[in-house]
Amino acid sequence: MKKLPLNNAGYQHLLKAFEEWLDILGYAQGTVYNLPNYNREFLYLLEQNNVRQLTNIDHKHIKNYHSHLLSRTNEREGGALSSNYINGHLFALEKFFEFLRHKGVKNLPEINIRRLEIEKFKREILTIGEIKELYKVIDEQECITPKQEALNYQDRVLLAIYYGCGLRNSEGRTLCLEDINLDTQILHVKKGKGNKQRLIPFNNAVKECLKIWMYEYRMILLKDKTESRLLISSLGKPIAGCTLGNRLKRLIAQSSNIKLKEKNITLHSLRHSIATHLLAGGMDIQKVQKFLGHSCLDTTEIYTHLIEEV
Repeated sequence: MKKLPLNNAGYQHLLKAFEEWLDILGYAQGTVYNLPNYNREFLYLLEQNNVRQLTNIDHKHIKNYHSHLLSRTNEREGGALSSNYINGHLFALEKFFEFLRHKGVKNLPEINIRRLEIEKFKREILTIGEIKELYKVIDEQECITPKQEALNYQDRVLLAIYYGCGLRNSEGRTLCLEDINLDTQILHVKKGKGNKQRLIPFNNAVKECLKIWMYEYRMILLKDKTESRLLISSLGKPIAGCTLGNRLKRLIAQSSNIKLKEKNITLHSLRHSIATHLLAGGMDIQKVQKFLGHSCLDTTEIYTHLIEEV
């Protein structure tokens, strides 16, 4: 919603001032960036209802905004907005009102809307045996044309970066050739979660996989030879996250492992899996934390509870 136009110059100025206020208070950069963007949607709806002054806001505008969020479609993935996302918008609005009161705006209504319950979900992971099963499926895929052979090999690259290197979805999609050093066997994530960078070591198997892909199969798919993205679609362009997720689902569907098919596996499940396998193999938890790019050790410790499942 960051692209929603605001015609009211006063609203635009307040969002910028709100961002600066959050930064001064020491909020994380992700929060400083996201909260003003969330509130842009609220102010946009006010404009659509001809509310030009914040002093004219009453509780019905808050309720209408909440109803809007409950009914709005997720523009990226389709379907409804998640409870966590809606709660984030309400939190953003609370902080915005706190800022406005600090600026001297009076008679703002209280945001007395109950938070939506967050559905707890189980982190699905693959066992080491199931990872091997996916590689087996890749090896058994038909390769009728050079293009199909290249796409099939890219499935192996998918496992190499999302499981072997523990990347997040967006980190894999935005990975470029210059981010991979085959000599030092280091992968450079330039823009991870919270815009943080990290260096990820990879083993010889991942090195060989990436080497063959970069110098052989990738060139078969490319249309623009100057394209630097590592992963390429069947159309010769940088691949989309949904396409990668569908390729993974396709591999699982081709497996003969019934238990594997019953799991709700996503690209992020591969990241969960390698984290759990590294801890189960005896790697120091702080090294795993650095490998995954977690800011807090508590986040990494979650995987210690999954070790018995591998």
